[in-house]
Amino acid sequence: MRSPSEVGADAVPLARPLPADTFCPQSRRSFVLIAAILASALGFIDGSILAIATPAIRVDLGASFAEAQWISNSYALTLSALILVGGAAGDRFGLRHAFVAGIALFIAASLACAVAPNPPMLIAFRAIQGIGAAIMVPGSLAIIAKAYPKKERGRAIGIWAAASALTTALGPVLGGVVLSAFGDGIWRVIFAVNLPLGLVSIYLLLAKVPADAPTEKRSLDLGGAVLATLAFGALAYGLTSMSAEGEGQMSGPSIAAGVVLLIVFIVFERRQREPMIDLSLFRVGAFAGANVATFFLYFALSANLFYLPMLLIAGWGLSAAEVGFIFLPLSVLIALLSGPVGQWSDRIGPRFPIASGSLVVAVAFAGLALLAYAGIHSFWWGVFPLMALIGLGMALVVSPLSTAVMTAVEDKDTGAASGINNAVSRIGGLIAVAAMGSLAAWVYAAALNSGAASGIPGFGEPAPDLDAARLAASDAAFAAVALVTALLCLLSAIVAWTTVSGERLPWPRGSEAPQN
Repeated sequence: MRSPSEVGADAVPLARPLPADTFCPQSRRSFVLIAAILASALGFIDGSILAIATPAIRVDLGASFAEAQWISNSYALTLSALILVGGAAGDRFGLRHAFVAGIALFIAASLACAVAPNPPMLIAFRAIQGIGAAIMVPGSLAIIAKAYPKKERGRAIGIWAAASALTTALGPVLGGVVLSAFGDGIWRVIFAVNLPLGLVSIYLLLAKVPADAPTEKRSLDLGGAVLATLAFGALAYGLTSMSAEGEGQMSGPSIAAGVVLLIVFIVFERRQREPMIDLSLFRVGAFAGANVATFFLYFALSANLFYLPMLLIAGWGLSAAEVGFIFLPLSVLIALLSGPVGQWSDRIGPRFPIASGSLVVAVAFAGLALLAYAGIHSFWWGVFPLMALIGLGMALVVSPLSTAVMTAVEDKDTGAASGINNAVSRIGGLIAVAAMGSLAAWVYAAALNSGAASGIPGFGEPAPDLDAARLAASDAAFAAVALVTALLCLLSAIVAWTTVSGERLPWPRGSEAPQN
C-alpha cells in the first residue's frame, strides 16, 4: 500500500511513517469516523422513516397501492442489484473518492425526491437514490476499516455501529412527531434533511481526510449489474402488478421474464473472469444455508416493517408520532445485545443462536397475526411488546449470522461472502414488499367482497372515515402477511439448524476475527 504522500496532491504531509495497515494519520481518523457515521445516518434515517411516511405520501401525491410499493422498491432494487459493484468501485478508484461520489449522488437524488411532483417521478428519483446508496453503504464501513489500524479498528467500528443503531432508533420517532405536527406535506423534509448531513460528510472527507490509494485495478462487472437489475426488477414488477388494478395480466409474463433473466445472469456470472458474485461460494453448504436463512428472515422482517405502519396509520387510525415508536425496541435491543450474543456465539457456534432467534421472531410475527385477526387494536400493550420480541430475536441472529457466513468460506473470500449476504438480505426485502403487497391486496378485497372499482379505499390507503368493514378487512390483510412471514421465519430456523455449523469459531478466543 502506498503512503498518502504518494497518492496525490491532496494528501496530507506526514511527520512520521504510517503503519502499513492504514492510509490515514491518527489526527485525521476521527474525521473519517464522523463522516462515515453521518453518511450511514442518511441511509438509516431515510429508510426507516419512509415506512412511517408512506401513508402521508399516498395522500399528498395520490399514489396507488402499487405506486407506494415501488416508492420503496425502486430504491431497494438498485441498491440490492448494484451494492456489490459499489463496493468494488471503492477498491478500484479509492475508497474516499468512491464514498464521496456515492454521498453526492445520494443527496442530489434526495433533493429531487423532496420536490417530486407525482408518484412516477418520485419512484424514478428513488431509483437514482438507490444507486448512490449502493456506493455509499459499503464505503461507510470499508473506509473506517482502511483508515484505522487493526488494533484500533474494533473500537472505531463499535462506535460507528452504536451511532447507526441510535439514528435507526430515533429517526422514525422524530419523523413521526414531525409528520403528526405539520401534516402530510411535510414528508418532503425527510428527503431534504439529507442535504446538510451529506454536505458535512463530504466536506470532512475532502478537506480533512487524505486520499487513499486504490487497492486493486479490478474491473467492474457492469454487465452483471444490469442483468441483476433487470431480473429482479421484472420479478418485483410481476409480483407487484398482481395487486394493481388493470395490470394483473402483466404479472405472469413479467415473472417469467424475470426468471429467464435470472438464469441468464447466472450463466453470465459463471463466465466472467471477475464476476460481481462468486457463485462457486454457494457450493459450500453452510454458506448457501446461511444465505437461504438470511433471505427468509429478512423477507419476513421487511414485509412486516413496511405493511405494519400502513395498518396502524390507515387502518387503526393511529398518529404517525405514535407509530414511529415501533422501530425503537427493535433497534435498541439489537444494539445492546449483538455484542454479548456475538461472544456467546463464539463459544458455542452460530447454529443455535440463529435458529433460536429465528424461532423467536416467528413467534412474534404469529403474535402480530393473532392480534390483527382477533381485532385487538392495542398498540402499547400489543404491538409494542411484540416488536420488542422481534428485537430480541433479531439480536440473537444478526451477529451469529454474519459469523456463520464468513467462517463458512476461506479467509480470502470473507469480504465477498459478507457482500453477497448483504445483497441477499436486501433482495429479500425487495421481493417481500412486492409479493406480500399482492397478498394483502387480495385478502383485503376478498374480505370486503369487492374490488378497487367499488370506490372503497384500498389496503393501507388513508381515508377520513374508518368503517368497521374496512377495518376488519385491513386486519385480515395484515394478519395474512404476518402469518406467512412467521412460517418463513420457521423455515429460516430449520435451514439454519440443518446447514450452519454448530461448532465454535475456528480462531482462538481473544484473537481477532476476520473483518467484514
